[in-house]
This record gives sequence, structure tokens and C-alpha cells, in this order.
Amino acid sequence: MNQNLQVPSQASEKFSKLPLSHGKRTRLWRLLYGSGPKNGSLLVLPLDQGLEHGPTDFFPHPPAVDPSYQFEMAAAGGFSAIALGIGLAEKYMTEYCGRVPLILKLNGKTNIPSDAEATSPLFASVEDAVRLGAEAVGYTMYVGSPRQGDEFHQFEKVRQDCERYGMPLVVWSYPRGSAVNAKGGTNTLYAQDYAARVALEMGADLVKLHEPNDSVANVPAPYDKLQEDSAARCARVVRSAGRTMVLFSGGEKNDDDAAVLRKVEHYMQSGATGVMFGRNMWLRPFDQAVALVRQVHGIMAKYPR
Repeated sequence: MNQNLQVPSQASEKFSKLPLSHGKRTRLWRLLYGSGPKNGSLLVLPLDQGLEHGPTDFFPHPPAVDPSYQFEMAAAGGFSAIALGIGLAEKYMTEYCGRVPLILKLNGKTNIPSDAEATSPLFASVEDAVRLGAEAVGYTMYVGSPRQGDEFHQFEKVRQDCERYGMPLVVWSYPRGSAVNAKGGTNTLYAQDYAARVALEMGADLVKLHEPNDSVANVPAPYDKLQEDSAARCARVVRSAGRTMVLFSGGEKNDDDAAVLRKVEHYMQSGATGVMFGRNMWLRPFDQAVALVRQVHGIMAKYPR
């Protein structure tokens, strides 16, 4: 047996109990144990910001506007996968096939319209993901948006195709819309906890969430009375996600290296499966980012899943 694919029996036993088809199980195994930390945890590099936020995200570090920068970072840093849309996958993936696992984002939007009625239309399919050799697909769900009915209906077809093709499904579960704003905002514990549960209920294999903040202004009961620290809040949303594995977002590059490492330790202690660090990695100089990723590996090695 390839020694790089050996995992602790506890992690293997936990993985074996997940209700997965053979195709999903194979692809998830490659993500969890065949790449990245290789111990059942995940370290994902997302590159969907050019669509979601526009070119301004690259202004602080101009080399990052070239997608090859992120692909090479994913390869050199030993990320579990890179997550991006079909245009980038088709135009830049060729020389990294087999080296950098792919999570293909199927939907997205620009930030030009208001988020008051946020929706994220499809622009790629699960079939595209199979054709491109992806290990999983990503789907953004705007929980609580007035367009939620359309979102759920669109998601149904994606979920069914994932089952048909044996493709793991990663949901970016994002509270959005006027109703969410009226109930405290997108990053409250109420909103993030609800988003975690929605991902589980809708059939996601993994869910990307943001760390919930401590604001209780305008949030519904009983969340308005909860007084929990950050560790307890993160652990709560992980519990709400149940058997859907949780990835926490790393946010923008506004942290020094020590702060990034503290975040990783914090999220892994909460029971998360891993982290999704985008701008907090690729807005750094290349060598500094790769060195930081290696330290992240060291932390995640302590938390086999």
C-alpha cells in the first residue's frame, strides 16, 4: 500500500460510516487522504473572488491577478484542492491535472447588484466537473434570500446529478438578503448556525461557513440571550452541520501569520474538517504564503479526522 495513503484507524472508521456512493467515497478519499494534509482534514484554496468581487481584489498584490499564481501556490503549498469556476478550470488546469485536485464551482454572481435579493445562477454542470476530472463540485446557496425558492429548486437538480455521477457536493452556505439583515446580519451565530443546518438538511457533503461573531442585536430568540465565546460558537455550528463536514473561511488578508495560525488551530479544535483560505494566502508574496501553508499543515497534522 502507498504509505502516503495510510491513515489512523479511527479516521478511517469514521470515514467508512459516512453514507456515500462508491464514486463519492473515492473522490472524497482522494481529497481527505490523498492530497493536502492527508489525515482526513482539508485545506482548500478558493479562487472565485474575481467573479464574486471583481478585479479589485487583486489590486493589493498585482501578481495574483494571473490565475497561474494561485495554481502554482496550490501545487507548491500542498493544498487539498483549488476551488474555481469553469472558465479558469478550462483555461489554466491543463498543466496541473493530477497535481492539483479541483473543486469546480457551478454557480456564482457579481457583486454589482444589491444582495437584498441575492441569487446565484448556474453556469456549469456536474457533467462539466466529471469531464474536467474534478474531485467535487461547489455550490453557493444564499440562505434566507427572498429568492430562496429559486435557489432550492436549482439546487435539487445539482444534488441529483451529484448522486448520479458520484460527485461530492460542497455548499458555500451564505446567509444573505433583506430578511437576514433584519435579523442581525449575515455573520451572527443565528445566521451561521442556521446556514450549517440548511446545508445538512439539503444534502451537502461539506459546507463552507464563516466564523460566527458575538453580535446579538436584533437576532431571534434564543440566540439573543446566548453568551458564548468564539470556541463555543464555532463548535455549535459544527454540531448543527451534523454529518456534513465543515470548512471555515479564512477571510481577507488582514491577519499576520500568527493570527492565521491561531485561526486554524481554533477551527480545528472546534471540530471542523478544515479551512478554505483564499485572499489570506494569495495576497501574500509567494514564498511567504507557501511557508505559511507549511505551518498550517503542521497544525492540521495534530487533528486527524
